[in-house]
Amino acid sequence: MAAPSLNVQPLDTGTTFRSQVYHALKQAITEMDIYDHDDEIRLDERQLSDLLGVSRTPIREALTLLEQEGFIRLQPRRGIFVIRKTKTEIIEMIQVWAALESMAARMAAQSAPAAEIHKLWDLFGGFEERRPTDHVSEYSDANIAFHKSIIQLSGSKLIQDVTDNLFIHIRAIRKLTIGQDNRAERSIHDHKAIIKALEDRDADLAERLVREHTIGLAAHVEKHCDFLN
Repeated sequence: MAAPSLNVQPLDTGTTFRSQVYHALKQAITEMDIYDHDDEIRLDERQLSDLLGVSRTPIREALTLLEQEGFIRLQPRRGIFVIRKTKTEIIEMIQVWAALESMAARMAAQSAPAAEIHKLWDLFGGFEERRPTDHVSEYSDANIAFHKSIIQLSGSKLIQDVTDNLFIHIRAIRKLTIGQDNRAERSIHDHKAIIKALEDRDADLAERLVREHTIGLAAHVEKHCDFLN
């Protein structure tokens, strides 16, 4: 399978180039499927300059920031590579995400507007009469949006900021594994139970269900994802 392409658009020249380049590249990397092939994902400064329509100086400045955040690595005489985590690192990241998302669920149950919680049902309305396993890609997007929404419903900017830097890997692993071992069917059942707990304002139950659901992903990665090594 071919390596994923980087989906970036030319920048608006009216704002700071470094900031724009940084956000454009971070978003593009986040949306890449970085674990569904074996080849290294290499970025090219010249290509990025052409795609974004800016000089190499803001490209290099943005790449330095992305390296500091652990999104890429710069290797002298080799190039720029998107970082992929090992199996052990992925499991640890999922465990951290489970702790943060479960706390977010507790906070959402306690204080999120009822109308915003109710909107979570809309993510899965299209799967009432369709099996998620028959529409894995579409369901994967809904699944990822659900977990991001739980974080946002917490109202905690700090939790959102911390999980943003985990999201590139968590998103890629969720998307890769959702079609395996009947995970899609079990996932939608778990999501409905979580939404019900949030609507009932049962913070203890919402926190526990989210934590168990995400730890289940860690167990799946442990059992089925040796290719990450």
